[in-house]
Amino acid sequence: MAQHPPVDHASATAGLRARDLKIAPGILPPGPLNAITDVPGVTVGHVTLIEGESIRTGVTAIRPHPGNAFQDKTPAGFSSGNGYGKFAGSTQILELGEIETPIVLTNTLSVAEGIAGLVEWTLAQPGNERVLSVNAVVGETNDGVVNDIRGRHVTKQHVLDALAACAGGRVAEGCVGAGTGTQAFGWKGGIGTSSRVLPAGLGGYTLGALVQTNYGGVLTVAGAPVGQALGQYYLRDQLDDRGGDGSMMIVLATDAPLSDRSLERLARRAFLGIGRTGSSMSNGSGDYAIAFSTAEAVRRTPARRAGVATVQALPNGLMSPLFHAVVEAVEEAVYNAMLQAVTITGHEGRRLEAIPASEVERIVRHHRLNRD
Repeated sequence: MAQHPPVDHASATAGLRARDLKIAPGILPPGPLNAITDVPGVTVGHVTLIEGESIRTGVTAIRPHPGNAFQDKTPAGFSSGNGYGKFAGSTQILELGEIETPIVLTNTLSVAEGIAGLVEWTLAQPGNERVLSVNAVVGETNDGVVNDIRGRHVTKQHVLDALAACAGGRVAEGCVGAGTGTQAFGWKGGIGTSSRVLPAGLGGYTLGALVQTNYGGVLTVAGAPVGQALGQYYLRDQLDDRGGDGSMMIVLATDAPLSDRSLERLARRAFLGIGRTGSSMSNGSGDYAIAFSTAEAVRRTPARRAGVATVQALPNGLMSPLFHAVVEAVEEAVYNAMLQAVTITGHEGRRLEAIPASEVERIVRHHRLNRD
């Protein structure tokens, strides 16, 4: 077998994102960075592990605000599209409608380390000296195609390092953090992000999405049948079952003042964005979405938790524009994850190729011309 470098930088897409190829799903404008960090206060950190011939994994951490996440809890909602996976902390989110730690993404067999890192980080925060219980929020996808996942190379310290690396600004995408070893539609996938901003007349709120792709189906890009055109898609050869399964983690953030019930409704809409990319959320796919609000008006501070509190939250009738923003942002985040990824060879010589950006651009352009 020919030997390939673990990361084939020659296959990189030169920093291309979807909009560099004139692929801009939807009608709403993105924020300045077109990233989840366009939502004020949200920060992201990665630890990427690429070592030897077999380690291709990592950790991605998302902090909802720069303060003490345990003391100033963030309202949140959770939704499962297909539950073949693990999302630690989800039952307490469903019960109480809040998160009390940052969100960590990693690989399937490292969820325990994700929990351990979040617990240690939380207990060490000033003001948490009497904390006796922590509901750590950890999601995962299985990167065992190119990563030696059974080696369990992610450690608690890697989680702490990812939390320490959390910062605003541009978010690294593709083969980084929890997306280092993941795939999408049979090509190399990874971490992707995007954002949308509502018009001032609709509140001017920002909605950001971050995805960890590891799922399959029949890839569609901006309505164009890219997977079919490139000859790589689920059920291609007489119900060949390869390429349909996998998992998807979706993190949504907004500065709109939303209740946990509204945030759960927001999270459910994320799967419409995944559907636009060509997924049918197959039997073997763990598809999860979590949404949180950074608005100070709804943050659950110790004072608000001490008694009856007055909270200003957006009513049901004003939710539809945010629902639309979620669909668009999630769809574009997936495209960014794939376009930013590079070809990787890993465990047992298995290889995930980067999707050819020039071909994607050509197919989408051809589809538009024929449609028009």
